Amino acid sequence: MTHASCEPARITEPDLIAIRDDLASREPIFHRPEWGSTRADFERMIAEGFWETGASGRRYSRAFVLDELERRYASPPLDDDWESCDFHCQRLAADIYLLTYSLRQGARETRRSTIWQRAGSDWKIVFHQGTIVQDA
Repeated sequence: MTHASCEPARITEPDLIAIRDDLASREPIFHRPEWGSTRADFERMIAEGFWETGASGRRYSRAFVLDELERRYASPPLDDDWESCDFHCQRLAADIYLLTYSLRQGARETRRSTIWQRAGSDWKIVFHQGTIVQDA
């Protein structure tokens, strides 16, 4: 089996393109100061049951992530040298969407998955995972 034959099609349905683009503007999560940079901002963005699996494979709770974000933003953030691309959106259930994409940070590349939930006119992050593709 060739590598190309094992790849999923990953085609965003036409009726989900606007949602894909809206969610893509929020990624990578926690690195978009226009969406928030304070603990209160992040608490509004993150669903109560949120957790994530980092690129290290470690699982992190909502409370841990909020503490880390508060620490990170306590001093001026460094310029992040990153590029995100290859966004795909899939509806999982009513008002629940999976957004996947690739993130390049210098020589490091990760595949990212975020589960988003529509919350009225806003969005909440339910789950996030990063998986390393290559690391220099």
